[in-house]
Amino acid sequence: MRNLRLSQSARCTSLARMTTPHTIAVLGLGRMGEAIATRLTTQGWDVVGWTRSGRTSGALKTLGDPNDAVATADVVLLALSDGRACRQVLDNVRDSLQTDAIVLNTSTIAPAEASALARQLGPAYIHAPVLGSVPAAAAGTLQILAAGAQDVLDRVGPVLEALGTVRSVDDASTAAGLKLIANHSLAGAVLALRDSLRQADALDLPRAQVLDTLELGQLGGFVTRKRPFLTDQPDAVTAEFTISALAKDMTLLATASHTPLRSAAGLAHPSADAEADIALAATAPAAEDAVLEPLRAYIRGHATGDPTHFRDAFLPSAHIEGIRDGAFVSWPLDEYCSLFSGQPAPDEPTRARRLDALDVHGTVATATMTLSHGPDTFTDIFLLVHADGSWRIANKAYHRHL
Repeated sequence: MRNLRLSQSARCTSLARMTTPHTIAVLGLGRMGEAIATRLTTQGWDVVGWTRSGRTSGALKTLGDPNDAVATADVVLLALSDGRACRQVLDNVRDSLQTDAIVLNTSTIAPAEASALARQLGPAYIHAPVLGSVPAAAAGTLQILAAGAQDVLDRVGPVLEALGTVRSVDDASTAAGLKLIANHSLAGAVLALRDSLRQADALDLPRAQVLDTLELGQLGGFVTRKRPFLTDQPDAVTAEFTISALAKDMTLLATASHTPLRSAAGLAHPSADAEADIALAATAPAAEDAVLEPLRAYIRGHATGDPTHFRDAFLPSAHIEGIRDGAFVSWPLDEYCSLFSGQPAPDEPTRARRLDALDVHGTVATATMTLSHGPDTFTDIFLLVHADGSWRIANKAYHRHL
């Protein structure tokens, strides 16, 4: 192997002279990598592949050593699982790259990781994450967010255009961030579909008619694309984008933005196969009935005025906290229970309580409830724990809407 560590100016000169690419090395042959490599092969490029797993592909030539794969390639296309894999693979093959080779990274990684690679490789690096899954890659209809030097983008343009529509982006960090935002909207669609299906199941509505109706609304396109996974035999359909991959992307986004995301935890339900298609996250069962039981006991306490139900709902050490008459209060359970007379409120028939959200994380859970008590509306936030074989409320904080 040749040692080709070039200076920034020498590499820029080599890239400027490069003609349209002829040979492409695809590093990473997972679902998307193989679909991309196959698409480029069918479009007439000489494509060679390599994957860390050692898996071979019947659709194209694969090699066991990534250095051999990149040695004669004009374009080295990365389709890897994360930023760490990108760094490791590039560090491994850097000395084998041709002097005028372009590194085209389609992987979904953090903005800071994309920036670091761009600084490291200079004008040779194009960051080009893609929107769309396996079917779009196979059909050449991906949406590609491409960032890099314009003359290098022009030269690699035919490769990108064979895969889909190219949208120019200012820099690598922006391209990486936009990809994560796009996937966040996808995660939101999964969670919205999950909530709709759970409500429909609670109403005992036929699943086929529910999906027919959802296709008419805002989730229509997503439901249409994912309908094969929402039928009675989802295992008969090959996953296009896995739950684990989307959960990984949401974790990247939460870390990069320093903003908590409900979707980051909400996608990874314990009963769902992490390698299943994201649509299966929408069909995962709701939280176990045991998690709901202390919340039901809490509602029974309010409905009857009987403090016994609150003792069933809360741990003995629990506190109930909020602002009352302009001052912060933190009641131990006994003091809270003393507020109830054992009789329903006179206006109980007009009162309403609604569980708004429940998120379970192993042995802890959080829940949000809205209580409409006459002219007053309360938002209750609960922390629940699973201990000694049952779920109990550890603490409650409330807000009274004035």
